[in-house]
Amino acid sequence: MRVAVLVTGGKDSALALYKVMKAGYEIKYLVSMTPLSEDSWMFHYPNINLVDLFSKAVEIPLIKAETSGAKEEEVEDLKQLIEKLEIDAIVSGAIASTYQKTRIERICQQLKLKCIAPLWHADPLTILKEILDLKFEVIITGVCAYGFSREWLGRKIDHAAIEDMKKLNRQYGISLVGEGGEYETLVLDAQFFKKRIAIVEAETVWKNQSGYFLVKKAKLESKE
Repeated sequence: MRVAVLVTGGKDSALALYKVMKAGYEIKYLVSMTPLSEDSWMFHYPNINLVDLFSKAVEIPLIKAETSGAKEEEVEDLKQLIEKLEIDAIVSGAIASTYQKTRIERICQQLKLKCIAPLWHADPLTILKEILDLKFEVIITGVCAYGFSREWLGRKIDHAAIEDMKKLNRQYGISLVGEGGEYETLVLDAQFFKKRIAIVEAETVWKNQSGYFLVKKAKLESKE
């Protein structure tokens, strides 16, 4: 089956990509939307430009387009991008967001494509542990929830980070996987990467209990 995988460069889409790779699907394209507004309902905003390096790191062609980020309009923009592709299915990293999943399903129904969501309703803690077991190198690039502090920006997701997230989950009810937009991530390396992403220059932006770890310059490095 020929598939296109919706990617942001973050952990969920990277894990979904890994799972369809292991399942033997023919991955024709990575698909990404660049929102022009940070208020996008569907797509990542900080560091979305790094999806180009992600594509080169995994050596899969990237198809992308810009969107205003306006609610529902961005869904139509995604549909117009997907309908040009010769594929049989769309893969997403949706875990618990009904808003995201139903809109992707609607696009697939309209274009007569199958909708594959390998992480749907998976246990959040299991997902985080799987990311560690698979040796994904993941950093947090954005936080937007009470309980997170500036120190989380740029922090690597490891066992200690997961334990701290569990405390925030108990105290403030945050999603362990950030499915409600509590935090966003960037995958720098994984076992299926041909090269790893190295951050050369970055800036921390913090305002009103939320912030971003903005990567200003990055490059691909050999994994040898």
